[in-house]
Amino acid sequence: MEYVIVMDSCGECTAKMKEDERVISAPLTLQVDDHIIIDDDTFDQADFLRKVAESPNCPKSACPSPDYYKEAFEKAEKRAYGVTLTAELSGSYNSAMLARDLVLEERPELQIHIFNSRSASVGETLITEKIQECEEKGMEFSEVVETVENYINTQNTYFVLENLETLRKNGRLSNLKAFVASALKIKPVMGATPEGTIIQLDQARGMNKALVKMVDYIAEAAEDPEQKILGITHCNCPERAEAVKNAILEKISVKDVILLDTAGVSSMYANDGGVIVVL
Repeated sequence: MEYVIVMDSCGECTAKMKEDERVISAPLTLQVDDHIIIDDDTFDQADFLRKVAESPNCPKSACPSPDYYKEAFEKAEKRAYGVTLTAELSGSYNSAMLARDLVLEERPELQIHIFNSRSASVGETLITEKIQECEEKGMEFSEVVETVENYINTQNTYFVLENLETLRKNGRLSNLKAFVASALKIKPVMGATPEGTIIQLDQARGMNKALVKMVDYIAEAAEDPEQKILGITHCNCPERAEAVKNAILEKISVKDVILLDTAGVSSMYANDGGVIVVL
């Protein structure tokens, strides 16, 4: 293969990507108590969500090893790209960078670039789509890198969670705040900074009101949306995701829409009922 794109499994693969041998998913490993779960095609979302709900402990994840990335990059004849979830949340980016250095020691002629998505989930999916688009246009490696890095700089990530338990369990939300939010049915509207850290943008009482606020943020911040693909992932709530898509399209026009169900890592963060949007 002339080139490969290695995307860690926090990014969901479209049906087209799954059929393309040049797109390789690097699986993270999830752990719920004593249960070890590989985030690959064998991932069972319903079973995973049940295990998380039943456990008093926070689920954990481990990034792909440098060896996995190395073997994947070595499948490329000329060019290899890595796409990882934000380096602020995972060691996946550093693992891919280490693999890149190891490969270049043996094959210095191979061109390799690792993209820190500064996002997650469908944000990675859209970056992978952008790389493929650039490759299909016949761009030189340096031009692909520059174009995709510029694209990442324009991406905005948003999400609303139905369930705050994972945030509570991993210490990102105090027990008191989680209890009050749950009791009052407060739903935070979350986003990502340009550096890839998680921030709270707003909040609302009730899921529907929170989703409306998220849609307003998306529409207000959108720049040249007609040139971009809208990406939406949901964790076990397809009707909710469809409603969000329709609400966004009532406010702005986009080039295309990708709507997917969350894979393992994204299911861990979003939890049951969460919706993630990237534009």
